[in-house]
Amino acid sequence: MVKIAPPLVRTFLTGMASRALRPSLTARTCLPRLVRTMYTAPGSEMTLQSQDDWRFMQENRARFKLLYDLFSEHGSTQTRENTYQPHHAYTRAVGPSHATVSALIAAGAHLGHTRSLMNPNFLPYAFGVRAGLTVIDLDQTVPLLRRAANVARAIAQRGGTILFVGTRPDLRDIVRHAASKLGEQGYHIGERWLPGILTNRRQLFSSASQQYLITPDLVIFLNPMANVNAIRECAIQHIPTVGIVDSNVDPRIVMYPIPANDESPRTAQLVSGVLSIAGRDGILARQGEEKEKERHRDRRMILEKLSNQKHECGSVPFVSCLPKSRLFCLHIKPKL
Repeated sequence: MVKIAPPLVRTFLTGMASRALRPSLTARTCLPRLVRTMYTAPGSEMTLQSQDDWRFMQENRARFKLLYDLFSEHGSTQTRENTYQPHHAYTRAVGPSHATVSALIAAGAHLGHTRSLMNPNFLPYAFGVRAGLTVIDLDQTVPLLRRAANVARAIAQRGGTILFVGTRPDLRDIVRHAASKLGEQGYHIGERWLPGILTNRRQLFSSASQQYLITPDLVIFLNPMANVNAIRECAIQHIPTVGIVDSNVDPRIVMYPIPANDESPRTAQLVSGVLSIAGRDGILARQGEEKEKERHRDRRMILEKLSNQKHECGSVPFVSCLPKSRLFCLHIKPKL
């Protein structure tokens, strides 16, 4: 049942309406009044019983939004829109341009393994060691993540298929959700990778199912250390690979490494969301190009149709459906 809070007290409205308040006085007096009016006791709340109550609730929300905008310059104002939640990387996936260092830190992507487990080839991507743990340099992770996103966008724009691989139980729903954003061009593997699925498919599958087999154009690994055989098969078939590499992994294991914490589900959600959004942008760009080609094809058909029609005056009528830069008139000499 929806509940609404009582209206603001008159003293608070009077203090807010006064423009002579100093910033220090505003922050010291008006903000506590706002908090007291927002968080009222459950007994003083009333339920919605009519359309007027619903309208009053909407007006009350608009009034609170105005107060948030007014007092945001005096300090931090926390709302549902600007508050970080752990599930936002899953439900509100962002594109490559919004993949920032702060978002990666919030997802725990900077935490690596212990210092004794660090791979020597991972040293260029390590920021340092703190409390015995390797801290990953996210200033290098962001450009590498955007580079992988550009690869996914280019492959999807050319009609290629993208395969998401995450064989841990906590990654199965993530890869399924990421592949669903690509439609028919997205696939996922959440269970065990069947050895030989790329290099020995003729013996593994019957001849009747050969026509349904699809070779991916890009494979994204969320846990590459558990899928070394799959990465080897992709290398044999010359399939580009993208993977989240931790401090205990050799970055050369995949073609496009993304240095980050591969044991954090939130990091996997963020990375897979960025790559899936980039792939979806490529699909939309491809659809836009196809529509533009169809439009040009229709224009050419109209031109050909009009050029074949001869009029009494011996000229083809003006083509008004074309842009001004391409408008012209075809003149045909009449036969004597």
